[in-house]
Formats: sequence, C-alpha cells, structure tokens
Amino acid sequence: MYQKVIKRIIDIVLSGIGIVVAAIPMLIVSVLIKIDSPGPVFFRQKRVGIHKTHFMIVKFRSMPVSAPKDTPTHELKNAASLLSPFQEAIRKYSIDEIPQLFNIFAGNMSFVGPRPALWNQYDLLEERDKYGANDVKPGLTGWAQINGRDELPIEVKAKFDGEYVQKLSFAFDVKCFVGTFFKVAKAEGVSEGGPSKNG
Repeated sequence: MYQKVIKRIIDIVLSGIGIVVAAIPMLIVSVLIKIDSPGPVFFRQKRVGIHKTHFMIVKFRSMPVSAPKDTPTHELKNAASLLSPFQEAIRKYSIDEIPQLFNIFAGNMSFVGPRPALWNQYDLLEERDKYGANDVKPGLTGWAQINGRDELPIEVKAKFDGEYVQKLSFAFDVKCFVGTFFKVAKAEGVSEGGPSKNG
C-alpha cells in the first residue's frame, strides 16, 4: 500500500511544490550555465528505472559538452580537471540534480530509492538483482547515498540498496531524505574520477 499508492501521492505533491518553489532558482542556474560554458542548459541521459526499464533522466549540464555522455564520472580520467569552478560547485552541492523533480512528477523516479544506474552499468545492475533493488523505483537520493555516495564500491552500494528494499517504509524514507540534507550540506562522499565503481 505504501510503496504503490501513498509513496506515489507523496512524490506527486512534493515534486509539484518543489517545481514551483524552485522555478526562479532553476532559471537563475540556467542563465549561469549558459554564461559559464557553451552548450545546452539541460543534460539528458538514458538511465535504468523500475524493473530495468529505461527512461531519460534530466539534470542541469555540469560538464563540458565534449565530455563522454555515457561514461560514469568516476571512470573518467582527471574528471575534475574538465570542470569549471561553477560546474564543480553545482556538482558538489547536487544542484545539478534539481531538474529531476520533473522525473519524479512524471513517475520515472521517486524522492527516495536506489540511484538510477546508467543503462550500460551492467555490473551494478547485476549486483542489485541479488537484492531485488532493480524492482523498486529509483530515487533522487537513497540509503546508499547517505552512506558514502561516490565513495562506495559497487558491491557495497548494492548491499545498501538491498537494505533499503528490505526496510522500505515511510519512516525509512524520511530518514534517508533528512540524512541527504546533512550529506549535501557537508558535500561528503563526492568523488570526481575517483576509484569507486558505483556510477
């Protein structure tokens, strides 16, 4: 009942409010992106949704247009050197993730759940299959994100995603959601071109 009905209602209401409240800040960020570097404001990428279906995730563009599109950032050599100070800042504080409110409103994502993997992250998807983590809607944030974010290796991240599936409830979603604010505020667990293999 919670996962199929209540959670979806919460997602629609909160994402709708979020889109309205964030409209002006998103407009400001959009202008700054255009000033900072040539290219589109938004970045669209094929990601894996519930039951391993595909959807297009929407983010603010936070890398040069010349950067490989379907390569996880941690696999890029010297990824940090590709970023302007502005791009580094919006990635560090997850500002680039704000447009995913539209994905949540549309039903591709939820506020809380395993982060949507890239379509070609077969190793991560295989690990998540062991825990049933591919059979819940991906989230803007999740249990793995507040326990390491980019620093987690694939095996550990998948276990956290599986733990989320086991504990999925309103109370646990609130715990993950609140914990995310502390993580983002401290910019913990962000790795550009680091050794982790989580995508």
